[in-house]
Amino acid sequence: MASRKTSQQNRDNGDKYSVLLPTYNERENLPLIVWLLVKYFGESGYNYEIIVIDDGSPDGTLEVAEQLQKIYGQDKILLRPREKKLGLGTAYIHGMKHATGNFIFIMDADLSHHPKFIPEFIEKQKEGDYDLVSGTRYKGNGGVYGWDLRRKLISRGANFLTQVLLRPGASDLTGSFRLYKKKVLESLVERCVSKGYVFQMEMIVRARQLNYTVGEVPISFVDRVYGESKLGGNEIVSFVKGLLTLFATT
Repeated sequence: MASRKTSQQNRDNGDKYSVLLPTYNERENLPLIVWLLVKYFGESGYNYEIIVIDDGSPDGTLEVAEQLQKIYGQDKILLRPREKKLGLGTAYIHGMKHATGNFIFIMDADLSHHPKFIPEFIEKQKEGDYDLVSGTRYKGNGGVYGWDLRRKLISRGANFLTQVLLRPGASDLTGSFRLYKKKVLESLVERCVSKGYVFQMEMIVRARQLNYTVGEVPISFVDRVYGESKLGGNEIVSFVKGLLTLFATT
């Protein structure tokens, strides 16, 4: 009874959460992540919408998304595809144009970010009226599962370098599971110039520059179940270049 009452209160509080899901070759993962999002938003009672931004996936991700829209309804699943891969930052800009929520979640569609943490993000944001809440793998009971030693060393090393050079005031700079006030995300995206894996890092650095408040929620990051990781040598080189650029310009 108490849970049902809380759920009703959440529906009545006027807030709406738009989830931006950029996708590329995620046909196996998309039905699962959408089902989990619907489940946890439904149980907690928060008003939500899921915006799928597919960048011309050749594996039929968009066709899967169209089927999911038929199942869950056009009011909950919005499809805003693009013809080709145009970058993560522009995907967020594209999704925000169509978002009707006053809060925006960004997360990966490959099941690395479990929607079970969403109520914790929302509670944390309300607790301190934070401008953004970031999931962290490196604080509290957060962690990483399914990575080999190489991936763990790369991630830890990248985070350590970032902490030393930029002093961002957040424990996990390269993660991409976050909750933003919509107006804050719009402001940050306008200022960010980085691409790829450096983009998420720059978002936190710019937030610090603009005196936005940042809350953190420990999360469990699980390596993708289906599909291939998009992290390669080129991304690592780009990260280092981007980090040095931020160090020199911020």
